[in-house]
Amino acid sequence: MNQKSRITMGPGAASLTLIFVMVSISVLAMLSLMSSRNDLKLSERSVEVVEEVYALNEEAEQGLAEIDEILIECAEKADSEEIYLDNIQKELPERYVLEGRDISWTVTDGERTLELAAEVQPLESESRVRWTRHMLRVGEEESEW
Repeated sequence: MNQKSRITMGPGAASLTLIFVMVSISVLAMLSLMSSRNDLKLSERSVEVVEEVYALNEEAEQGLAEIDEILIECAEKADSEEIYLDNIQKELPERYVLEGRDISWTVTDGERTLELAAEVQPLESESRVRWTRHMLRVGEEESEW
């Protein structure tokens, strides 16, 4: 009465195993493809954002160069610090605001705004201007550089 029950695999078990492995590999391949495609889209968007921010920074640097040229012209005409600052006030385009020794302006591309400020150095100083504020705003977020 020692009967041992034996479980044997039928001839279709190998086919079922092979089908299961192939389906698993196909699902993993699709997930890998989807992940790669999403990574590509994220990378492309990241490149767009960086290029847009660099364009804003370029425009900010051009604004600082414009201010520097104005300061050179005003320094040549000035005998004193007061006359120098008065000349700067008269020569600055409307988009720049002079408050004391600080010149402020904004650069925007619609989605982002770069808030900028530079301090006018004294007339006898080697440098004419230096950055004091360089803040990027996106909606409600802000990032100071």
